[in-house]
This record gives sequence, C-alpha cells and structure tokens, in this order.
Amino acid sequence: MRLRRLYQETLTQLEQQAIQQGIQQGIQQGIPLGMRLVVENFLKAKFGELDPELSALIDSILTLPPEEFAPLLLQLSREELLERFGG
Repeated sequence: MRLRRLYQETLTQLEQQAIQQGIQQGIQQGIPLGMRLVVENFLKAKFGELDPELSALIDSILTLPPEEFAPLLLQLSREELLERFGG
C-alpha cells in the first residue's frame, strides 16, 4: 500500500510539472506570435495591405519593445519605416 501511495504521489507531481511546463511553453510561444499579429494588423490598417517590403520589416520592428515601436508605427510613413527598419 505504501508503495502504491508513493507511486501515485510521484505520478501526480510529474503530471503537475508537465502541465506547468506546457503552460510556460505556450506563453513563451504565444506572446511573440501575438506581438507579430499586432504589428502586421497595424501595418495593414495603416497602409491598406501588407506587401513583401513591409512584411520584411516586421522582425526588425519586433526587436524593439512595444513602447518604442508603437509610436514609430503611428508616426512614420511607409518610406520612413522602410528606411529605418529596412536593414
């Protein structure tokens, strides 16, 4: 009986650890994807479409924290964004 209880407790702990790891991994993957979608949608709303030139800027834009890239997206023209983040 004692071994059975120890086995069950260990199994429960492992299940909880796996759930926590899954949640953490989901958060780590979800936040960057969410930020990418925000930038993509903002560019679409501002410029009407997301062409290959604008799409190529997204990774560079995302290297900045949101409090830095948000004002730039609001203020800069298409040409200024291409110049600033076009590499």
